[in-house]
Amino acid sequence: MTDTSIIVLAAGMGTRMRSKTPKVLHKAAGRSMLGHVLAAAAGASPQRAIVITAPDAPQVADEATRWLPGAQTLIQTQRKGTAHAVSFARSALEDFSGVTVVLYGDVPLIRTATIMDLARKVSKACPLCVLGFEAADPKGYGRLVTDEHQHLTRIVEELDANADEKRITLCNSGIIAIDNELLWDLLPSIGNDNAKGEYYLTDLIGLTAQAGLKVGYAVCPEEEVMGVNDRLQLAAVEAAFQARLRERAMKNGATLIDPGSVFFSFDTEIGRDVLIEPWVFFGPGVTVADEAVIRANCVIEQAVIAQGAQIGPFARLRPGADIHHGAKVGNFVEIKKSRVEEGAKVNHFTYIGDARVGARANIGAGTITCNYDGFFKHHTDIGAGAFIGSNSALVAPVKIGDGAYVGSGSVITEDVPADALAIARGAQVAKPGWAARYRAAMQRRKAKA
Repeated sequence: MTDTSIIVLAAGMGTRMRSKTPKVLHKAAGRSMLGHVLAAAAGASPQRAIVITAPDAPQVADEATRWLPGAQTLIQTQRKGTAHAVSFARSALEDFSGVTVVLYGDVPLIRTATIMDLARKVSKACPLCVLGFEAADPKGYGRLVTDEHQHLTRIVEELDANADEKRITLCNSGIIAIDNELLWDLLPSIGNDNAKGEYYLTDLIGLTAQAGLKVGYAVCPEEEVMGVNDRLQLAAVEAAFQARLRERAMKNGATLIDPGSVFFSFDTEIGRDVLIEPWVFFGPGVTVADEAVIRANCVIEQAVIAQGAQIGPFARLRPGADIHHGAKVGNFVEIKKSRVEEGAKVNHFTYIGDARVGARANIGAGTITCNYDGFFKHHTDIGAGAFIGSNSALVAPVKIGDGAYVGSGSVITEDVPADALAIARGAQVAKPGWAARYRAAMQRRKAKA
């Protein structure tokens, strides 16, 4: 394949988003729109990558290098249209020999295969190729007009289209691939004699044809070139990503009882024979191994769940949760930055933070690891086979030895040796007849009142 460079236009203000956050940094499926575009571009192994951004959005540069290391960010000092935006990449690409693909930072559903297919269609005989799509409803889109040889002759905008042209369903996405030398030869010839006084990249089609060169096109699904200008369109893109991710999980061997109520992130890894019940949310950084069970109404992020583990219902796994083979994390349990080892059980109304729960240990209902002293986090180590009675508080740093027992309702502040019983609560006192005498006295008092 010919060497490829990528230009991503990401300088749009996104005023309809009604947000202080640059539009391309809004997220879908746990990753920014720009991140999705650059990840797709990275899959095409470009020799150079340029992101055009606004002068007041330095965080866009950080996001660019996060998802495509080596990407160069250039600032568009004024916004005068797509061709004007591309012109800012000239200094970085003028000496490049190959194909340049122009993408958009707010079109996040584009796939690597589509980018590569578009770039491959560029040749000496056909130095410009436009990405089109068959629109279910073409209203509002520019139409791709082709000749009998399936070469693109022009793009007709909706307002300029005649009745026959309006019936064309092959529409323009705005994404192009072009011979880099031709791009910089033709770009200065683009004018701004239009209603908005802007310089449009689509004018390259006409200029290429005028030069006696052929213009080709590739076609992708309409969903792939769905753009985002407001929150409604962002929600539509989110729905499209979720449909992709659910389909991938099920095709790879997971069972989703109610797929529409399960939400994945872009990097969620789900193994075979995993069962996921309704209303489960996976944040970024989650891996679920084969045969695990995720019960209803769980929230899981930056966590690892091993083979055969059971989570939920109503469990929350926070960053750093590491759940080992066959372990059980039950209802209304929160785990953070902790390892729950093989066969251990943390079944009810419990918080485990900054801790290790040893293999086959049992954590009783209402137990908490008191890991924060107001300034620092401290570690709790619970040994293999230990039994922690209900409603216990383990004040870190503290170690519970292998096989040790902690009596229910205890507040443990010192280490407990292996196989020992620790009880840390006030001695029980029973006063015979006290309750009867108390009730009688209160009844007399009430009668007087």
